[in-house]
Amino acid sequence: MNLFIGNLGQASVIVAFVAAAVAAYGYFQAARGRALGQADASWLRLARGAFFAHGAAVLLVVGCLFNIIYLHRYEYYYAWSHSSNHLPVQYMISCFWEAQEGSFLLWIFWHVVIGLGIMKFNKQWEAPVLAIFATVQTFLVSMILGVVVAGVKIGSSPFMLLRDFLVDLPVWKTQPDFVPKDGMGLNALLQNYWMVIHPPTLFLGFALTLVPFAFAMAGLWKKELTTWVKPALPWTALGGAVLGVGIMMGAYWAYETLNFGGFWNWDPVENAVFIPWLVLIAALHGMVLWQRRRTGLRTAYALVVATFVLILYATFLTRSGVLGNASVHSFTDLGLSGQLIIYLAFFAVGAIALLAYRWKSIPISEKELTAYSPELWVFVGATVLCLAAFQVVATTSIPVYNAFLGFIGIKSNLALPADQIQHYTRIQLWTGVLIGFLSGIGQVMWWQRNDKHTVVEALATPTMLALLGTALVVLLTRYFGHAMSGPYVALLLAGLFGILTNASTLFGLWRRKVALSGGAVAHLGIALMLLGILGSAGYSNTISRNVSGKLISRDMNDKDNEENVLLWRNETGAMNGYDVTYTGQYLEVPGVPDYINTTLLYRTDDEYKAVARAEIKGEDQTYYHTGDTLTIRPENTYYRVEYKDKKTGQQFTLYPRAQVNEEMGGLLASPALQRFWDHDIYSHISSVPDPRKEIPWSAAIPHELSVGDTLFLNDYFAVFRAIEQAHEVPGIKLLPGDIALQADMIITGEKGRQYHAHPVFLLRDREVGHVPEIIEDLGLKLTLDQIDPVKGKFTFAIATTGKDYIILKATEKPFINLLWGGTLLMGFGLVLSMRQRRATRAEAPAPTPRNTGRAGAVRPQAVA
Repeated sequence: MNLFIGNLGQASVIVAFVAAAVAAYGYFQAARGRALGQADASWLRLARGAFFAHGAAVLLVVGCLFNIIYLHRYEYYYAWSHSSNHLPVQYMISCFWEAQEGSFLLWIFWHVVIGLGIMKFNKQWEAPVLAIFATVQTFLVSMILGVVVAGVKIGSSPFMLLRDFLVDLPVWKTQPDFVPKDGMGLNALLQNYWMVIHPPTLFLGFALTLVPFAFAMAGLWKKELTTWVKPALPWTALGGAVLGVGIMMGAYWAYETLNFGGFWNWDPVENAVFIPWLVLIAALHGMVLWQRRRTGLRTAYALVVATFVLILYATFLTRSGVLGNASVHSFTDLGLSGQLIIYLAFFAVGAIALLAYRWKSIPISEKELTAYSPELWVFVGATVLCLAAFQVVATTSIPVYNAFLGFIGIKSNLALPADQIQHYTRIQLWTGVLIGFLSGIGQVMWWQRNDKHTVVEALATPTMLALLGTALVVLLTRYFGHAMSGPYVALLLAGLFGILTNASTLFGLWRRKVALSGGAVAHLGIALMLLGILGSAGYSNTISRNVSGKLISRDMNDKDNEENVLLWRNETGAMNGYDVTYTGQYLEVPGVPDYINTTLLYRTDDEYKAVARAEIKGEDQTYYHTGDTLTIRPENTYYRVEYKDKKTGQQFTLYPRAQVNEEMGGLLASPALQRFWDHDIYSHISSVPDPRKEIPWSAAIPHELSVGDTLFLNDYFAVFRAIEQAHEVPGIKLLPGDIALQADMIITGEKGRQYHAHPVFLLRDREVGHVPEIIEDLGLKLTLDQIDPVKGKFTFAIATTGKDYIILKATEKPFINLLWGGTLLMGFGLVLSMRQRRATRAEAPAPTPRNTGRAGAVRPQAVA
């Protein structure tokens, strides 16, 4: 038992907490009563030193936590509950942030990195901004303190010993230093490369939302009511890009790992990260309006504050346990609910109070907005984003309403919608329509200088082309028997309009030799995403239609019986233009590039070990020879399915997987994807024989044969060709004096397919052993039971079972790549907008707003 690393980690957490508190106080004193950029030098040195010490302590905590995971120190609850001996290194990284403590630590780490960035790039604002940063860090580190003060527990430590968590285990009485030999392991659904990069990306996005908030609060504090926008704007654009891409990484993980058939399920935890992103994008537009047009500053303030408060609210939703019955992947309550509420209330009340106190001093513009003012359309777009966020947060918060009313003694019968996808989609679809139109109109207005004639001219061609394109698609879909509903027609029109207007804007800027507009690129990406959502979600087509006229399973409802096909092993079935064949079960073998057929593996008592029954090859290389012991990954079973297009003859192979997951209710399936440029084939297992249960073999029936005899078995026949000495027996090491004989049999199944069987008869020290041969395709088990050397007779015991099968659902997802490509384009556009562009023509400088609140307008220098 190694207690040093845990004590070091816990001490580092305490140092990080104290240093963050000292840094917060030091920066507050450095900025207090002084003009911006003239911080008190002595207090500033103290604060910087404390922040550096805080950062070093955080890095040490990170190192200690990864050490106990990587070195399998199962005396610590965190390592035991999330890791295991057989977990690959890349997924040990995922273990780090699987639990609450690790994800809080990841968030804290990113704040340290960003804080150092502010020190380097925004020196003038360092003291007031990092005072806010360090205060937030103090609260966050308190979440992983794990100390008890005056009987009150503060935080949950990642360095808790297993014996302190499972205190009632009898083993501690006899072996106080007991350490388990293996851990519980990482949830198999999280053993995916997206889970290695999605959480850190998402938490970087969370951390970046603190930057505009900290600048806004510093601006209000130091009465720098307007100057904070310029340094905060690039950070905000970066935050929008990172958080948006992080959210879509999670959507892609769900798409290729979960079997609900799509990329978004409106789960409350999904909503909790989506809501602040919508408001952050609205805040970004408000900040751009002030920076480039000198209007909307109050809106920018309100939205920046709302974004950070919603991040804290999302943290409360996902970590307090309030969503425990409403979400399949929220964190359980660790007793931090009270701290989370204090955390949320402190910053929400403090920020709103400071904003209200300075509200009348915030400059406003008296410029009249007309229908041709770009400011008006940007305001409308920001309003639509906020309304979309409000609808999602209002419904997602129903468990919070119930918990609050129950706390004050009122019984509530509020419930989440029975069909949440339909509930959210009904409103959010129209939000997408408005965003598609506004993204195009806003960009055209922004670059046309309020000129009515040029605005109309710029909008005319994209509008006509969008209408023509929509009409053509509607006619084509109707021709193929898929009439489009009114909302889908509107979304199609909005998406095409957004693509054409933003593309024409980019083309016009290129012709005028103006730098690429990040806003137009981002808006173009959003429009592509809308079309990808429309095609993949609205026109997903189930191709696995059951045309047999028979029920597949009585345990399935009518719809599932209609939308699934039953595939017997090695028997070809028809599926809407494809011939589909299920060819067997496969496992992962580390170091071998391809999945390995289970018929080539002899399983041992160790579930992570198997013996090769034949040579295991891949890419013209032999990795294991017959009889070699190898490591396998038994968490997932892959079911090999071959597709052949009846028209083109094109073939591809998919490996949908299923896994035993007791925590998630038993057998879980994950899809396999075949990607084409215009659609995906999305296939997942609906049902398989439960691999946890032993195969129910019938009673063995003896058959006496001579070499050369033929045996008829139901629809199959077997030819006993020879008896020969076996030099290797899978799973058994032959000793000197052992006699091992194997039968050579050929079994002919349906459509002439042949199988080789080699049951083994083993004699050791006058004791007889048997190694049967199992033909899973045919549901046969052959055992060489007795040998009569005098008569030349051999007795085979033959047992039967049900044939192997899978129930498969396959769906066509048209134009799903537009969603993923649009996401990347949106992120690229937001990052691009961080850079200061140089206009090719002279721009009028923005006038400084007077204390009366009036502000002049300026011509655009950069993207909206």
